[in-house]
Formats: sequence, C-alpha cells, structure tokens
Amino acid sequence: MSIDAGQGIVLKDSEITLEFVRASGPGGQNVNKVSTAVKLYFDIDRSPSLPPAVKRRLRALAGRRVSREGILAIDARRFRTQEANRRDAMERLLALVRQAASAPKPRRPTRPGAAAKARRLDAKKKRGAAKQARQKTYPGTD
Repeated sequence: MSIDAGQGIVLKDSEITLEFVRASGPGGQNVNKVSTAVKLYFDIDRSPSLPPAVKRRLRALAGRRVSREGILAIDARRFRTQEANRRDAMERLLALVRQAASAPKPRRPTRPGAAAKARRLDAKKKRGAAKQARQKTYPGTD
C-alpha cells in the first residue's frame, strides 16, 4: 500500500515504521495495559520517494525531530485509541512532507517607492523638531 503526499510524491508503507508504546495520562483501567501511543519513524535520507530538495527542506522543517542518522520521529499520544493516534501521526507526517514539497517562493529584492521615502523623511523631520523643542536654550547662543 502507498500514501499519496501530493505533488507527485507517493510514500510506500515500507518506508514508515510504527511502534506502539504505553501512553501516560488519562485512560482509566486500560492506561497500564494497552499501548495506545504511537511512535512513527521515517528515514528521510534513505527514502526513494523524496527528491533531494524535498529531503533537505523536510529536515529543516522537522528540526529536532530528526536524528543525526536522518530519521524523523513523530510521537502521537493525543488520543485514547491506538487507531486515532496512528491516524494523527500519519497526518502529521504527510503535512510535513506536503509543506516540504512546495518550494518556497524566491524573494525578489524591492526598493521603497518615492511616497515611502517621503513619509520616512517627513517622520524624521518631525522627530527632530520635537527633540529640538525639548532642548534648553541659553542666552547668547543662536
């Protein structure tokens, strides 16, 4: 089975590893018996589904969630059921991959317009005049 991440990227199930662990927090009698929390692991560096540029952006987006070996770890323990946490982890992975897949729009350097320059200079003159008015005047100085 495969997961469509959009923009021509399809992740294979074999690239994703799921581990189920016991979650802390509310859960009643089941809290110490059922492993509902999900740890999702995705090897960014060895993934054949991702182009190199997407891999770089994904590593940057994921930040501390990526190990030195290039493995992205997502911890999902928000819900009480294993299935809901599994879905949550997959959605978070797909959201990261989709965000990394869209290349950032390059910044075009711009210059301020004439009106913006005039406003800036006018504000500088007003500030200067206000500061000038606060100064003490001494007799005999012009």
